[in-house]
Amino acid sequence: MQSSSDIRRLIEIMGALRDPVDGCPWDVGQTFASIAPYTIEEAYEVADAIERGATQDLREELGDLLLQVVFHARMAEEAGLFDFGGVVEAITAKLIRRHPHVFGDAKALRADEVKALWGRIKDEEKRAKLAPGEKPAAEARPGALDGVPLALPALTRALKLQEKAGQVGFDWNDARAVLMKIREEAAEVEAELAQGSAQALSGEVGDLLFAAVNLARHLKVDPEAALRGANLKFERRFAHIETRLAERGRTPEGASLDEMEQLWAEAKGKERPTG
Repeated sequence: MQSSSDIRRLIEIMGALRDPVDGCPWDVGQTFASIAPYTIEEAYEVADAIERGATQDLREELGDLLLQVVFHARMAEEAGLFDFGGVVEAITAKLIRRHPHVFGDAKALRADEVKALWGRIKDEEKRAKLAPGEKPAAEARPGALDGVPLALPALTRALKLQEKAGQVGFDWNDARAVLMKIREEAAEVEAELAQGSAQALSGEVGDLLFAAVNLARHLKVDPEAALRGANLKFERRFAHIETRLAERGRTPEGASLDEMEQLWAEAKGKERPTG
């Protein structure tokens, strides 16, 4: 039997799982679209293990994420598109092509020069994908915000859109200006409350969240990481409320809001001041 650490063994196992006769019915029934949410979920679980500093969990989660790559590659192979070897070949070639300062003749470049070179190489790759004789149409000229995947989490996509806009000068130069924008957006939410339009409120809240992401960017704070931290803090403080109420033979359902807010303040007071 081949070593369990050999990638070929994993590929063989996936082939057996996808076998239309003897394979697993669930695995056989999957498609690119049905598996995509699991791929995203596994990537988040990798990030979660890193956030928690759980290196043993990280090893397992990276394996789960690798399985997703093998799964997609197997389905592509069945469709006659490409196989796992093609995936490895493509990323290997891309890494070498995009790092001539490491693997080629472009040595001793500064960080800004590396970034500019990376952009030029990506442009060349796009042109290389055009059919022979085909020229990019004027109306198809890449926009400044092109290339930000729609499937990204909303906070991450907002951040990347803002970064791209900032690269062409559409940006504030002071975080205080962003704070003013947040106050403006909050006031618009408040004004819309009187109108009672759910659709309009959704739009205003979206604008408020977008502005909050912009503030995080200007403060060099990762909004996804910041919100994950806030979620954990909320869970920790709410667990304190539940524990203290249980000591009194109570539950949150049977407690008043004032009582729970007092316990919330108690939990907050026991933490190191972080806001």
